[in-house]
Amino acid sequence: MTFSASAAPAPAMPPLAELHLHIEGTLEPELIFALAERNGIELPYADLDELRARYEFSDLQSFLDLYYANMSVLQTEADFADMTRAYLRRAAAAGVRHAEIMMDPQAHVDRGVPLATAVNGVASALAASEAEFGISTGLIAAFLRDLSEESALIVLEELLAMDAPIIGIGLDSAEVGNPPSKFIRLYDRAREAGLRLIAHAGEEGPASYVTDALDLLKVERIDHGIRCMEDTALVARLAEEQVPLTVCPLSNVRLGAVDTLADHPLPAMLDAGLNVCVNSDDPAYFGGHVDDNFAGLKAVFGFGTDVLETLAGNSIRSSFITAERRDVLLAELDAWVRAQG
Repeated sequence: MTFSASAAPAPAMPPLAELHLHIEGTLEPELIFALAERNGIELPYADLDELRARYEFSDLQSFLDLYYANMSVLQTEADFADMTRAYLRRAAAAGVRHAEIMMDPQAHVDRGVPLATAVNGVASALAASEAEFGISTGLIAAFLRDLSEESALIVLEELLAMDAPIIGIGLDSAEVGNPPSKFIRLYDRAREAGLRLIAHAGEEGPASYVTDALDLLKVERIDHGIRCMEDTALVARLAEEQVPLTVCPLSNVRLGAVDTLADHPLPAMLDAGLNVCVNSDDPAYFGGHVDDNFAGLKAVFGFGTDVLETLAGNSIRSSFITAERRDVLLAELDAWVRAQG
């Protein structure tokens, strides 16, 4: 099947899993100002318009500078819970039925926020998510690759000692100059602790970072991975092994990884038989949530029900949920497909 276009009409959103989502990247400008007022923090922006004007990025680092600056408003468990609950409410409207959410514990510890405050605030909202929003969840501790491995190991040991409700670890932040080989001990320790393993690779960094993440870190899932298309042998391997790739199209455009959505390799990745799903990454910064990503793809590539079913099914099967929950969501997807006629 060719995924570049479809004659099918643009359908509504299917039920799906969101697997590439940074909870700190869901902080909308309105909530940033509300939390700043709550905590008595003076922001370097006069108003919402001035803050929004800064959401034009030339590369990953220009985004990260604003991303970390805005985290200053997160001070209490209530702040972290309110941020998480706001994402879950919006995700439910986007068709998300399961979410595996990354948080950056080092980013909070390094600015003086106790680890327990950050983790417990996010986890408290996740614990009520299925009852409140119909979304099952998992929490992943993502480590900042521009910091040292030793720093990451210290925080991981603290998370394990406090029995934090995390299901796995990830690797994010600035990719260039910070190869997977820098974090072998971290991933060995997480594997020893029984955690699931994912990592960002092949967005800014080369295709070889994808290979190294698989071979050196032994990850189960690759976040982004779009530059795998530069290595035909790697593409063949990813297709054969069906390694999940959590692609974030609007993010890739906003950060200049691709020039326009029409240039995005997602259709070619699907045509190559890769296990790709669509996610929002940092939706407050990159132009929308997962349904906005799907809307953009449908508008540019003409994706219809068949492609949406593939993408949603890939997301569900690539998640770390139980077999029982997976079966429930796949049954919901089947029902959605039948309802499209």
